Amino acid sequence: MTESVSPSFSHQADPHRRARLRWRARRGLLENDIIVERFFNRYEESLSDQDVASLSELFELSDNELMDLLLARKELDGELDTPPMQHVIALLRSV
Repeated sequence: MTESVSPSFSHQADPHRRARLRWRARRGLLENDIIVERFFNRYEESLSDQDVASLSELFELSDNELMDLLLARKELDGELDTPPMQHVIALLRSV
């Protein structure tokens, strides 16, 4: 579910896209919010458009599903188990 984005419309080049992604990242569980906030503080400037697409997919999950992935209580499976998603999960777990 990754989309091709031309360089003129990249996530890093558009502060509005970056703000929208941070807004979408807000969760109902404080634990998720803390992890995601730390992640953005460390990695936001270096995220690729592919990373952003993977994050967008993760943010479609329920709070509990996301927490299970972030805390490694569950591993990626099915359509989510892709190399780009594995990369983003590894980054999220590293904070």
